Amino acid sequence: MSYREKMICSILLLITLTSCVSGSFVEVTQSSYQAEENQDVTLEWTFMPTTDGSIKSINIFCQMLTVLTPFILFHLHEGVEVSESQNKRFAGRVKFNKDVLREGRLRLHMSRLRTDDSGLYVCGVNTGEGWRLRKCLLNITAERVQPKPETPNTTSGGKDPSTTGSPSQPVSPGLIVLYCVVGLVVVMVVGTLLGVCYYLRRKHSMNPSPPAELVPMNP
Repeated sequence: MSYREKMICSILLLITLTSCVSGSFVEVTQSSYQAEENQDVTLEWTFMPTTDGSIKSINIFCQMLTVLTPFILFHLHEGVEVSESQNKRFAGRVKFNKDVLREGRLRLHMSRLRTDDSGLYVCGVNTGEGWRLRKCLLNITAERVQPKPETPNTTSGGKDPSTTGSPSQPVSPGLIVLYCVVGLVVVMVVGTLLGVCYYLRRKHSMNPSPPAELVPMNP
């Protein structure tokens, strides 16, 4: 086991042993937080700042408590963030405000929340007088699906804006094709009839009937 792992285990053990004698100089701004999936939330604790305003003597250890094992949320050692200690499930999603740390305020901004982020969070602070901690509850609900806007029904009840006030019914593509086919058939029939009439008239003019006096009489 490396020195860093030993240090983390020692801090976890120390926080667990001191949980029953938590000092009053560490407070949590809210005892519970409510947020929605994919949103952001800011967890905040307050503590007694150092007399010289320096953060080099501030050690902070925050974790998410679960039944099986705790997940390290944030680790600050002598004023320097130890990102290697952070659990990978929180990687890139947790940021702290270093400026307000001198004022005795710890603000952890969690982004892109997930439903499995729900749970109990505990944060311990040590400014040289021993570890003190406070807990808060975070509840993340599933993202609500926004209903799609309803489109106006143009096939029933739609009114044509003309002065007649008659209902507007759009013509379907099938009817348009049918109208075109019927029109084409009518044109072809009319054209055929006209052609037949022209042919008969022309044939009649080329072969006129003989005069009645030249037609032989039957005996």
